[in-house]
Amino acid sequence: MTRIDKLVSLFPEKSDAMLITSEISIRYFTSFPYTDGCLLITRDTPYLITDFRYIEAAKAACPDFTVLMYEKGMESLLCDLFAEHSIKSVLYEDDTLCARTLHAWQERFAHIDFQPAGHIVSSLMAIKDESEYRSILSAQKIAEEALVGILAYLSPEMTEQELALELEYAMRREGAEEKAFDIIAITGASTSLPHGVPQNRPLQKGFLTLDYGAKVNGYCSDMTRTLCLGKADEEMKKIYQTVLDAQKAALEAILNGERNCRTIDGIARSLIDKAGYAGCFGHGLGHGVGLRIHEAPRLSPHVPEDALLLPGHVVTVEPGIYLPGACGVRIEDLVYIRENGAVNLTSAPKELMEL
Repeated sequence: MTRIDKLVSLFPEKSDAMLITSEISIRYFTSFPYTDGCLLITRDTPYLITDFRYIEAAKAACPDFTVLMYEKGMESLLCDLFAEHSIKSVLYEDDTLCARTLHAWQERFAHIDFQPAGHIVSSLMAIKDESEYRSILSAQKIAEEALVGILAYLSPEMTEQELALELEYAMRREGAEEKAFDIIAITGASTSLPHGVPQNRPLQKGFLTLDYGAKVNGYCSDMTRTLCLGKADEEMKKIYQTVLDAQKAALEAILNGERNCRTIDGIARSLIDKAGYAGCFGHGLGHGVGLRIHEAPRLSPHVPEDALLLPGHVVTVEPGIYLPGACGVRIEDLVYIRENGAVNLTSAPKELMEL
């Protein structure tokens, strides 16, 4: 069953077609990355619509699609297809489509009933097949190789921005298409910021947080390691060990079969709270990773009580403790859920490293 077949099988009974407009979603269904056009998926024909720049490559790359080039504008071509297939109800990606585009469609195609259905696409993308798993695993291994290489280049004169740049270069040298997201390489008091931005300043003594990932075939990896530049004091060691214990407990639960997303988050959160750091872990324990760096599922106290990890999910496990103005620690691994068990895709060391 192809991805398009699975998508059509999820159409509500009275829906005639779906418009796929997100570049990432288009890549998911076609394996062909391009930046101008859309997919129109009817119940019997999948259309790939683009302009002159991509038409030849699209026809070669997507033999299972009817590839069409628009000349008078994409909406004009859509109008013809709606009429040809007697389309009256169209699903769209409400989680990515901008309001202005939707309003323009509703004005141009007043006879069409547009229905939000982004959840259909996101539910499919959350479940990875073997090829997707292999791409994510390759991206993760590249990220880990880059970390090994970059540690040899660290020096007191290096800036946070330089470190982030060197890490990106190291991943590309190992075979990454690009970085998966803006690299977090922060030191000292800035580590209390979960999404701190590298600055043009020398590396500061204290904790060093590296949160980064690579891309392979469009698929992301995601990993965080916290190191210490210089010697860690007793409080720093306690914070680090608490985060490590919390992460290990959550990972052990997943590997032993726990699948409830709230429960897994609670296992890590309770350990952090009991250690005296209640309120210092302000984000969810994890999120899905794929073509998007943040996607379903989520490990969080705020998800529905019945939210579960399912076979095919790839999810981060990343507890943290953040003390404003002082320091922060986060440790993040990537886990793949299988039919019978789970596997940790991250093998980089996690014991506190003092440099």
